[in-house]
Amino acid sequence: MVMRENYDFSKSVKNPYAKRLKKQITIRIDEKTISYFKEMAENKGIPYQSLINLYLCDCAVEHRELQTKWA
Repeated sequence: MVMRENYDFSKSVKNPYAKRLKKQITIRIDEKTISYFKEMAENKGIPYQSLINLYLCDCAVEHRELQTKWA
């Protein structure tokens, strides 16, 4: 396929779902947890933020509840 020098995007439509795909947030995560996910992500060959997102999505889909025991 040959790349054209110019493309006409005048009739293009913005993806209405683009903003719903992912949302940027600020979250505080301790260093040990970040290191854990970075190491795991490196072993799996994916970005660590994507790995954290996959893990959280799995928790949401499976309706996992955190088991907490405060000392």
